[in-house]
Amino acid sequence: MPANMLTEAIEQGVPLVVLSPHLDDAVLSCGALLIHAVKRTQVTVATLFTEGGPPPYTLSTRRYLRQVGTRDAESLYRERRAEDRAVLESMGVTWAHAGLTEAQHRRRTGAGSRGWWVGLLPEFGHLYPVYRLHVVSGRVTPADAGTLDDACAFIRRITGAGPALLLAPLGVGGHVDHVLARTAAGRTGARIAYYSDFPYNQRHPPDHAFVRRNGLTEARWSRLIEAKADLIRAYRTQAHALFHGECIPVVPEVFFLPDYSGDPTEGRSK
Repeated sequence: MPANMLTEAIEQGVPLVVLSPHLDDAVLSCGALLIHAVKRTQVTVATLFTEGGPPPYTLSTRRYLRQVGTRDAESLYRERRAEDRAVLESMGVTWAHAGLTEAQHRRRTGAGSRGWWVGLLPEFGHLYPVYRLHVVSGRVTPADAGTLDDACAFIRRITGAGPALLLAPLGVGGHVDHVLARTAAGRTGARIAYYSDFPYNQRHPPDHAFVRRNGLTEARWSRLIEAKADLIRAYRTQAHALFHGECIPVVPEVFFLPDYSGDPTEGRSK
């Protein structure tokens, strides 16, 4: 990757905060860059959605739990948090878990959210009941405004200690947690660059309208890609489900960066 605002910030020792929607996204999308960056500056991975939920589960959630070989989402997420801590600590990266609930488990509140029909068909009680129709729709429901507020507050706490560059997901693939993370990052006023969400960027294009609106330029990072594969495999609960036979594509990491002049942490987001 030629010199740009991201690599210049790292080389100048600007603290880097990587916003990870889930307990693997930062390493999946930025692991090779993080291996490089942690030798030069303070790196924090701040993960938003680190909790599952209790039953009854939607059909989509039951399918996912079968795919990863468990029936209990809460115990799965305990294991996932432990995996994330182990991987990041082995790299020398600081971690922070927000404790927010993942999209497939977020439930409606208020009148009617606990009626008998919810027990009969749990989808009625969930904000994103069907994976293909709702979770990867790219649309955050207005009823999820509280989660967005909580995410903004968490990011402000992490970045509020001093000048830092925030690396946020671009939301490739349309998972609502990734889109919500991108939206929350933009509302905090932080200086932001974006990473392309891997492996979803192997099947889906970036949000070109967002890229144009924010004047972003694509950059690629190819160093240390092979070393990242071992980090990904350490997320044992997820690697097999994400990569058939744990065959992880060796491809450059992709970033979308704002134009800047002078200060490598200067940028804009909307």
